Amino acid sequence: MKIAAVQMISGPDVAPNLATAGRLIAEAATAGAQLIALPEYFPLIGATDADRLAAREVDGHGPIQDFLADAARRHGLWLVGGSIPLMAQNPAKLRNACLVFDPRGQRVARYDKIHLFGFNKGDEAYDEAATIERGDQVVSFDSPLGRVGVAICYDLRFPELFRAMAQMPNPVDLLVLPAAFTETTGRAHWELLLRARAVENQCYVLAAAQGGQHPNGRITHGNSMVIDPWGEVLARMDKGEGVVIAELNRQRLVDIRASLPALRHRIF
Repeated sequence: MKIAAVQMISGPDVAPNLATAGRLIAEAATAGAQLIALPEYFPLIGATDADRLAAREVDGHGPIQDFLADAARRHGLWLVGGSIPLMAQNPAKLRNACLVFDPRGQRVARYDKIHLFGFNKGDEAYDEAATIERGDQVVSFDSPLGRVGVAICYDLRFPELFRAMAQMPNPVDLLVLPAAFTETTGRAHWELLLRARAVENQCYVLAAAQGGQHPNGRITHGNSMVIDPWGEVLARMDKGEGVVIAELNRQRLVDIRASLPALRHRIF
């Protein structure tokens, strides 16, 4: 079974970003991918706070959600829709939400980003909590590829989230992580943390990233990749737009968990 991560360099306007995502989804589908993940903020990145708030959609309605449902249905695959801005309880904020669609175009899961990025180092500063309302629900879902857990970007730094996704005897088989890691933090920690999550949870990791210089000058780290349960990187893309694709081998999952039963050895 093939899984794919779409890497983008999204700009501030929704329509061209949707066109790019559609083209790359089609490319991955043609290559045989049965589950595809888009990056965080794939519909718009680098926009002003006002632009992001203006792009919010009501849960269950809107052109971005219609695009995702249609793409999943048209290509007959599972689509993890990166993240999109949805209405929040606080009218001055948004929810950074990842929506998952099955091959019929039906939504099967919604995850709202729980951990909100904050960083301040000289001229580079981020404070997601100023405009984003955090989620509070851990999300995983069942698919023909196994049990799939969903997280977004900064969540990667919090291993307890991934432990909470599925307890034995139903561990997560695949972790999907849409992201827009900065170049500064990504260069230092991105691959290290992704491989750690794969090894400690003995599962595949599919990381779909923004990767390049955006119109507003921001540089995202890219390096979308597929990692196996032994921590080996099976496929990777450094910067630029494209598709990263690899096979999810269920027998490898079984073999690794049998030879090193760390999940069964957990005490806490």
